[in-house]
Amino acid sequence: MSRRGEKFLALASLDFYGKSFDELKALWKETLESGMHGLCFSPYDEGQEPGDQLSEEQIRRRLEIIQPYTNWVRSFSCTEGNELIPIIAREMGMKTLVGAWLGNDPETNQKEIEGLIDLAQSGHVDIAAVGNEVMYRGDLNEGELLEFIHHVKGAVKGIPVGYVDAYYEFTERPAITEACDVILANCYPFWEGCDQDYSLVYMKDMYHRALRAGNGKKVIITETGWPSKGTSLEGAFPSEINAIKYFINTQKWSQEEDIEIFYFSSFDESWKVGDEGDVGAYWGLWDKEEELKF
Repeated sequence: MSRRGEKFLALASLDFYGKSFDELKALWKETLESGMHGLCFSPYDEGQEPGDQLSEEQIRRRLEIIQPYTNWVRSFSCTEGNELIPIIAREMGMKTLVGAWLGNDPETNQKEIEGLIDLAQSGHVDIAAVGNEVMYRGDLNEGELLEFIHHVKGAVKGIPVGYVDAYYEFTERPAITEACDVILANCYPFWEGCDQDYSLVYMKDMYHRALRAGNGKKVIITETGWPSKGTSLEGAFPSEINAIKYFINTQKWSQEEDIEIFYFSSFDESWKVGDEGDVGAYWGLWDKEEELKF
C-alpha cells in the first residue's frame, strides 16, 4: 500500500474511532441526506423476482422514496415493466442510466435492445448501458456484444452508450472498451475478499485501473456497496457497522473528488440469494419493507 493510502486509512480510522453504533447511524443518515450522485434501483417487492411483471404503482412508490436522496437512477432492464422506471424517474426530475439486460436468449435480447432504443429515442435516457456483466457471466461472446453496442450507438445519436462490467474486464477486452463512449465499471472490494478497513483504497485502485484502460474516457462506477448481513468472504465481513462505514467513505470520496458513483442498492431484495448466497438479500440502504435500515 502507498503512503497516501496509509494516510487515508489513518484518517478514516480516526473519523470512526470511538464512535458508538448510534453515532455511526447518525453519521450514515447525515451522509444519505446530503445526497448522492446515483443509486441502483431495486424494483422487486418481496416475493417477486426477474420474470415477474412490475406494476407502475410499485415503481412509482419506490422512486418516490429514493427521489429526495439521489440525482440519478440506474435501471437494469427494458422489459417486464422495467421500461417504466426511466419514464417515471425523469418525470420526478432524476437523470437515468438505463440498461438493456442481455443474456443467452436471442429473443429476449432483441426485446431488451428495442426497448432501450425506444426509451432513448423518446427522451427518457441520459446514458444507455448495453448489457450488464455479460462477459463476466459468459452469456455472449465479444463479437455478439460489440454488434449490440454498435447497433444501439447507431440508433441513439447524442446519448453516451456504454457497457457495464467488472472494472478489470475493460483492461482485458480492449475492443469493447474502444466501442464504449463511457466506461461503466462495477467495483466491489467485498467480492474480492477485502477487509472493510482497506476497502476504499482498494476501490480507488479499481477505479484507476478502469481509468487507465479507458485512455481518457470518463469512468463511472456503476455499482459498489457492502452487505449488512450474511456470510463473510475471506477478509470481507458483512455487518451493519461495515455497511455504514463503507457507505460513508464511498460518498465522501465521491463528493470530494467528483467521482460519479451509483451505489448498490436502494432496497433489499430476497430473490438475490439464489445467485449470491445469503448476502445477496442485504445490499440495500432500505430494507425489503422499504424502511431505512439505520
